[in-house]
Amino acid sequence: MKQEFTISIFSENHIGLLSQVSTVFTRRNVNIESITSSESAIHGIHKITIIVFTTREQIEKVRGQLDKLIDVIKSYVFKAEDVIHQEIALYKVSTAAILESDEVERIIRKHNARILEITKEYTVVEKSGHKSETQELFEKLNQFGVTQFVRSGRVAVTKLKKELLSDYLKKIEDEKTTKD
Repeated sequence: MKQEFTISIFSENHIGLLSQVSTVFTRRNVNIESITSSESAIHGIHKITIIVFTTREQIEKVRGQLDKLIDVIKSYVFKAEDVIHQEIALYKVSTAAILESDEVERIIRKHNARILEITKEYTVVEKSGHKSETQELFEKLNQFGVTQFVRSGRVAVTKLKKELLSDYLKKIEDEKTTKD
């Protein structure tokens, strides 16, 4: 049975890593729904967050392949209920449409969105939340003509007390010390 999984991949920031990672998914015929990359809480280590809909068996095969990549330190798979996540969306709307109707302002307030920039020609609105929330605001604002819309990939943290990678790195260091 297919379900949503969040994959966290930890690595150093190397050129071409994203290409290597996406190739693993392509070879396994798993579509990437969302992908983000940024620095992690651990100095010098980057985190790639990928969202997919697939089976547990298939995602474990993908994770195994990811861990074999030279530049990947470690990857982890989480079910949707194991993470806290958000996305950010930006909406560009005609300023004239906003000035002509009080409804746009009410929609923005009701959805806890905020205005980032106002010019004579356009107004940029920002909303963070789950995909369904940012999509709902798009649909409401689009009644007044959204001229541009973009939604980020998901950013996520686990519900665990600390980062799994920290324990993994400590274990490797301890094993190295024991061998010496």
